[in-house]
Amino acid sequence: MILLWNKIERRLWGELVRDTRQTRFYPFIYCSYWHYLFHKSNSIANTTCYYSARPNPGAGIGHQIANWIAGYWFARQIGLKFAHMPFSTKKWDDFLGFGYGEPQVTDLKKQGYKIRKLPLFNEKNDKEVRLNKLIIQSYAGERVVFVAEQDQFYRDQFGVMADIQKKFYNAPTRKNDRLIYSPDNFNIAIHVRRGDIMADPTNPNLAMRYLSNDYFEKVLRQVIENIQTDKPVHIYFFSQGKPEDYPEFASYPNLHWCLDMDAQSSFLHFVYADLLITSKSSFSYKPALLNKGIKVCPKNFWHGYPNSKDWILVENDGTFDLTQLQKLS
Repeated sequence: MILLWNKIERRLWGELVRDTRQTRFYPFIYCSYWHYLFHKSNSIANTTCYYSARPNPGAGIGHQIANWIAGYWFARQIGLKFAHMPFSTKKWDDFLGFGYGEPQVTDLKKQGYKIRKLPLFNEKNDKEVRLNKLIIQSYAGERVVFVAEQDQFYRDQFGVMADIQKKFYNAPTRKNDRLIYSPDNFNIAIHVRRGDIMADPTNPNLAMRYLSNDYFEKVLRQVIENIQTDKPVHIYFFSQGKPEDYPEFASYPNLHWCLDMDAQSSFLHFVYADLLITSKSSFSYKPALLNKGIKVCPKNFWHGYPNSKDWILVENDGTFDLTQLQKLS
């Protein structure tokens, strides 16, 4: 019953945020804003408060990781300590290991910390960013955990890449990892997003995520033709459906169909691939942030990419700078 009520409460609050976001009344729906109005910011350094973000419990794991990363990043930018809020399941929380060594919001609540939600802000909008900072500063000296509004956006998620790699590779659950890759091969993982984006082709939000079989085949062909390795190349194809849905790939040798692999195992194989070809999907973008090999990614995407030689960006027509790949091989 409690879980149902929490779900209803989140939905109603989300509707309120959506309906007021573009109005001048929006900040007034937050208790933290009212506190700021009656407790103007002072010059005391805010060293007692924490900042956090809740991984959206109704979203996929890629989306949830984006939420968590936003909290981690903005805590650093604002100058607050970070506090961890867990992912939707303990299995994912343990698997990722992001919370190890971080204060937990639940523990801070038990210690008497108040939870205060902050208004959404556009990270490029100085006025909105400043308002969040003023609200936070009005609580200087108090024991508060500030929680970003649900789905607070942070575009360039690679800003925390070194930190989350360290967390992931040092997580205790790494001892349980099982890979089907052979270290004797050069292992290419290709993620062809289907599933949800095929459910409603008329939905523009889903259509923007679609890339054709021809796109992926063209990218894969160029990778194989230009990669220089002494190891045999093996291809691991991650998607939904059946092999007959992807006739463009039938002639490739050493092709392994991974159409029934569970989400966590797929994520793990994306991380450990020698070369990862991603979709327009948070589900392959996030493991790409953890991957230490070569990443070949669609240039037109809603998150940014680091300016690094191991990240190769592909145009919508499937072309990319072949010399960049050749230099990496």
